[in-house]
Amino acid sequence: MDYNLPAIIQGYAQGYFLMANDEKGGTSTLDWYMSRERALMPLDDRFRYPKSLRRVLNQNRFSVAINRNFDAVVEGCADRPTTWISPQLQQIYRQLHRARWAHSFETWQGDRLAGGVLGIAIGGAFIGESMFYRIPDGSKVALVRLVEYLRSRQFLVFDAQLMNPHLSRFGAYIVEMHHYRQLLHRAIGRRCTFDPQD
Repeated sequence: MDYNLPAIIQGYAQGYFLMANDEKGGTSTLDWYMSRERALMPLDDRFRYPKSLRRVLNQNRFSVAINRNFDAVVEGCADRPTTWISPQLQQIYRQLHRARWAHSFETWQGDRLAGGVLGIAIGGAFIGESMFYRIPDGSKVALVRLVEYLRSRQFLVFDAQLMNPHLSRFGAYIVEMHHYRQLLHRAIGRRCTFDPQD
């Protein structure tokens, strides 16, 4: 099934995001959501991470890649007991990836995928959809290296969507929706490229 990708990107550009909800009978419905508050990952000196992770980074145990195995990152993000990434949403991500909107920022240990972040890039906004790991610290290293990468490419917004204790340890903060939409509008107007091959 082919989806209306311009309409989907327009939804994200207006501050909405897609999620699937499980219903009785094992089926799920996909719908647009908008929270009153939005969690943002700072791209300035407010970004921080634990000292223990600094040691891991200094050991260079992981290499990073962009879109090396997008499908595996989607599957990894969806592979959990309760997930909002339904098969339908996975298909949408894959179509957005083929259209150069959705990307995976990955960590690798040799030939083994260690972890990654799945997101959608629109102008200077990176909208983080999900993250996962298969090797301890794989997703944490991906997050740190992704922030560094977004800074280097002059991105303005790293949208983490919903706050949780894990993100707060890295300096994530909450903004009200009206402020988020102003930031998002400014970010989308920037001419940034996420994948160097584009």
